[in-house]
Amino acid sequence: MMVALLWGTGSLPADEKPDLFPRELVQFQPHPANPLFTGTGRSTWDELIRERGFILKDGNEYRLYYTGYRKGPGATMHLGLATSRDGVHWKRYPHNPIDDSEWTEDVFVVKYRGKYYLFAEGKQDRAHHMVSDDGIKWSEQGRLDIRHRDGRPIEPGPYGTPTVWIENGTWYLFYERRDAAVWLATSKDRKIWTLVRDEPVLRPGPETYDRHAVAANQVFRYQGRYYLTYHATAHRPWRDWSTNLAVSDDLIHWKKYPGNPVIAGNRSSGIYLLDQGRWNLYTMHPRVELFQSKRRAASKR
Repeated sequence: MMVALLWGTGSLPADEKPDLFPRELVQFQPHPANPLFTGTGRSTWDELIRERGFILKDGNEYRLYYTGYRKGPGATMHLGLATSRDGVHWKRYPHNPIDDSEWTEDVFVVKYRGKYYLFAEGKQDRAHHMVSDDGIKWSEQGRLDIRHRDGRPIEPGPYGTPTVWIENGTWYLFYERRDAAVWLATSKDRKIWTLVRDEPVLRPGPETYDRHAVAANQVFRYQGRYYLTYHATAHRPWRDWSTNLAVSDDLIHWKKYPGNPVIAGNRSSGIYLLDQGRWNLYTMHPRVELFQSKRRAASKR
């Protein structure tokens, strides 16, 4: 049973439509080179790495954006970059950290119309965003201004792990509050984000694996549906995070994969990357590991 939890080899119930969660999205095997990337373990700015990093393929180069920090009290989170030619062997950027002007963790990066946009948690777990022409030198844009449907600002307090999807000129922002649930807001200009509805679009439970905390990592589209990767835990105090999957037709109503977690064993903050006809799943916390799909992706995405 532990193998099924770790590598996502569990089977769907008989009454579940098999095409909602294609096997290439939920059945993975670990790469023999794991872990691919870790903190230095020495007294450097990135002695340790934290929670969600983000991997994207930019031309022939893979980019890993990650949060580094030093062990001990008063740690400050800064943004680092590593690059790779094959998605397996990574080299730190020689001028890291690439940004130390703001507290930056739980990063999400998207390239859109020739620019790079980075969304992250800042100090006190309040989300902010940055923009860049080259993905290396960043310009701070400030905290995300999220409003209720009637225009009121959301309640004071932490809001983080921002995750973005862009479609038809609309930016969709998934974010959590104290990891208690995931909300969805939209924007046309990235200046004001308005909730699609005042209630969360993803809540913890009722199953044990995610009963205490959930947070979004990534949205992607495959075979006409939207998929959301999210991390979760069954424990309080929080520990042993897992990587999980949900599906939707409208970005609002989500159905969780009955075989969750896809990857367990304190391997969380999962990022899917379709590469050379096969899905790769990278987990980010507390080290970067790669899990490769056992099946090729469908030719029609």
